[in-house]
Amino acid sequence: MIHEKPKTSLPVVGLVVVMIVLVLYLGFFFVNLASRVEKDRSSLQAASEVRVLAYRIADLSGAAADGKPEAFTQLRASIDSVIGLRKSLNLEDHQASSFNGVWASIESSANLVLQRQERSLFLNEVAKALDDSLPLLQEDLTKIVDILLRVGAPADQVAVAQAQKWRVERIGRNIDKMLAGNAPEVAAAADQFNADARKFGDVLAGMQKGNGRIGVSKITAERAVPIVAAAVERFGFVNNSIEGIYSAAPALTEARQALTDIRAKIPLLVEQSALLAEGVGSASSGSRYANNSVAAIAGVLLILGIAVLGFMSYLTTRNQLKVTAGDNQDNQEAILRLLNELEGLGEGDLRAEVTVTEDFTGAIADAINFAIIQLRELVARIVDTAENVSSSADDSRTRVVQLTELSEHQAQEIAGASAAINEMAITIDQVSANAVESAGVADRSVSIASKGAEVVRNTISGMDRIREQIQDTAKRIKRLGESSQEIGDIVSLINDIADQTNILSLNAAIQASMAGDAGRGFAVVADEVQRLAERSAGATKQIAALVKTIQTDTNEAVSSMEQTTAEVVSGAALTQNAGVSLSEIETVSTNLAELIQDIATAARHQSTTAGHVSKTMNVIQDITTQTLDGTSGTASSVGKLTDMAVELRESVSGFKLPADYLVRADSGISADLDVDLASVEPPLNEVFKPASIAEPAPAASLAAAPERVPHRAPPHVADVLASSSAAMDEIDAYSANAIDDIADFSATDDFADLEGESEVLKKTTVSDLETELAGIDLGEFDIDLEDDGRI
Repeated sequence: MIHEKPKTSLPVVGLVVVMIVLVLYLGFFFVNLASRVEKDRSSLQAASEVRVLAYRIADLSGAAADGKPEAFTQLRASIDSVIGLRKSLNLEDHQASSFNGVWASIESSANLVLQRQERSLFLNEVAKALDDSLPLLQEDLTKIVDILLRVGAPADQVAVAQAQKWRVERIGRNIDKMLAGNAPEVAAAADQFNADARKFGDVLAGMQKGNGRIGVSKITAERAVPIVAAAVERFGFVNNSIEGIYSAAPALTEARQALTDIRAKIPLLVEQSALLAEGVGSASSGSRYANNSVAAIAGVLLILGIAVLGFMSYLTTRNQLKVTAGDNQDNQEAILRLLNELEGLGEGDLRAEVTVTEDFTGAIADAINFAIIQLRELVARIVDTAENVSSSADDSRTRVVQLTELSEHQAQEIAGASAAINEMAITIDQVSANAVESAGVADRSVSIASKGAEVVRNTISGMDRIREQIQDTAKRIKRLGESSQEIGDIVSLINDIADQTNILSLNAAIQASMAGDAGRGFAVVADEVQRLAERSAGATKQIAALVKTIQTDTNEAVSSMEQTTAEVVSGAALTQNAGVSLSEIETVSTNLAELIQDIATAARHQSTTAGHVSKTMNVIQDITTQTLDGTSGTASSVGKLTDMAVELRESVSGFKLPADYLVRADSGISADLDVDLASVEPPLNEVFKPASIAEPAPAASLAAAPERVPHRAPPHVADVLASSSAAMDEIDAYSANAIDDIADFSATDDFADLEGESEVLKKTTVSDLETELAGIDLGEFDIDLEDDGRI
C-alpha cells in the first residue's frame, strides 16, 4: 500500500528561513567579533613592542656612536621592526599624524647614525689603538730622555724628547674630546690633534734619521736607537691615519647630535604609543557593547524559532507514525504469505513456484521463480556431468597406471646409463691422470735434452779454444826450432873462433920458445889461451849436440801438435754432429710433450664432459623420479575425482525435479551445457523490476505449479563443484609436466610410447573432463548459500 508524503506548510518554511538568517547573522557576528578582538590584541601588542623598541633604539644608537659593530646591525633591525609594527597599530588619521611625526624624526636621526657607521667605527678603532700604543710611546720617550741624560747628550735633543712626551698626552686628550662629540670642542680638538700628530710624526722621524729643516738632530746613543725605532713603529698606524681621523671627527659629531635628538624624542614616542593603546581599548569596548546587544536579541529569536519548529515537527511525526504502522502491517502479511509458499523450496523441492502479487514482495517472488528454474538446470547438469566425470576418471586411472609402469622402466634404464657413464668418467679420469704424468716425464726429457745440448755446445766451444791454443803452441815451438837453428850457427862460429884461437896460441908458443927466456911469460899465456880454446871447443861441441837434440825434439813436437790439431778438429766435428742430434732429440721431445699435453687436455675435457653427462643423467633421473611421483599423485587425484563424482551425484540426489527435467537428464543434457544468460526467459533485467512495474506471472504457470514435497537439501553443493574443478586442474598440471619432461629427455621406444600415452591422456581424458566442468559456470546461477549449507 502506497501513501503520499505529507506536504511541508508555508509557515514552517518561513520559520526555517528566518532561523537560517539568524544563524548566519550570529555566525557573522562571532567571526567579526573574533577578528576585531584579534586586531585589538595585535594593536595593543604592537604598541607595547613599539615602546620597548623605542628604548632599545636609544640604547643601540648610543652603542653605535661608541663604535660597537654589532649595535649598527641591531639598530637597523629595530628600525625595521618599528616600521613593520606601525602597520599593525590600526591608527586613526589624527593618531597617525602625531605618531608618524615623532617616529619620522627618530627614524631620520637613527638613519644618520647608521650612515656614519664607517667613520664611527674607524675613529673608535683608532681610539682603541691609541689607548694601547700611547702609554707605550710615553714609556719609550721617558726611556729615551733618561738615556740621553745619562750619556750627556745635547740639551736640545733632551728637550725635543721631553716635548714629544707632552705631545703624546695632548694627542690622547684630543682623541677623547672628539669621541665625546661635543660640537664646540670637536672642531678645536680635531685641529689640535691634526697639528700635534703631524708634528709628533715629523719630530719622531727626525730623532731617528735627523731633520735639519725643523732643527732635530739624529739620536746616536746606542741604547736609545732601538727604542726610537720601536716608537716610530708604534706610531706608524696613527701617522698613516691622521687625515682619516681628522675628517671623521665631523661625522662623529653628527652621530652624537643625532643620538641626542633620539634620546629627546623617545619619551614622546612612548607617550604616543600609550595613547594609541588607550584609544584601541576604548573603541573596542564601545563597538563590542553595541554588537553584543544585537547578537543577544538574535539569539533569543533563534531559540523561540527552534521551540516552535520542534512542536510542529512533533505533530507531523505523530501522524506519520500512524501511517507507517499500517504499512508495516500490510508488508508483514505479504512476507508471511511468501514464506509459506517457500517452505517446500527450503526442503529441496525444486518443483515449487511462488505467487507473484502486487505487494512489495512481488519482485522477490519473481526473482525466486527465476532462481528455481536456474537451480533445476544446475541440478540436471550436475547429475549428467557426474556420470561423465566418473566414466572419464576410470579411463584416466587406467592410462595413469600404464604411465606409471613406463616411468618406472624409464627410471631403471636411466639408472643403468648413469652407472655406465660414472664408470666411464672414472676411467677417463685415470687416463687424464696418466696423461698428466706422461706430460711431466716428457717435460723432464725436454729439460734433460736441453741440458745435453747445452753441454755439447759448451764442449764444442772448449775444443775450439783447445785447437786455437794447440795451434798457438805449435807456432811457438816452430819459433823455438828456428831459434835453436840460429843457436847452432852461433855455436859453429864460436867453434871456428876456438880453432883459430888454438892456432894462434900454437903460433904464440912457437914464437915464445924462439924468444928464449924473454918469451917465457908469453909462453905461459899462450898455454892458457890454448887450454881455454880447447875448453871452448869442447863446450861448443856439447852445445851443438844439445841444439841438435832440441831441434829433433822440436820437429817431433810440431808434428805431434799437427796431429793433435787434426784430432781436435775431428772431435769438434763429431761434437757438432752430437749437438745436432741432441737438438733433434730436444725438438722431438718438445713435440712429444706437446702431444702428451694435448692428450691430457683432451682427457680432462672428456672427463669434464663425462661429469656433465653424469650430472645430466642424474638430473634426468631426478626428473623421471618426480614424473613418477607426479604420475602416482595423478593416479591418486583421478581416484579422488572418481570418488568426488560419486559424492557429487549423491549430493544432488535429494533434490526433486519436474518430470520433464528428469527426461532431459536421462537423454544427455551435457550436450547443452553452455548456457547464455542472454537467452534466458525472462531476461534478468526484467526479473528484478519493482513489483509496481513488473508484469504479472501468467495464470497458466501459476496453475501448473507442482505440489510441494518437503526434502532436505544436501549441504555444500558449491564446495563439491569447486573441489572437482580443482582436482581437474591438478590432473592437467601433473599431466602437462610429465609430458614436457618426457619430451625433453626421451630417446627410446619406451619413452615414445610414454609420450604417446601422455598425449592420449591429455587430449582425451583431461580435455573431456575440462570441457565437462568448464560448461558449469556457477556465476550464471543466482545461488546464495546460508551458513548451514541450505540454499
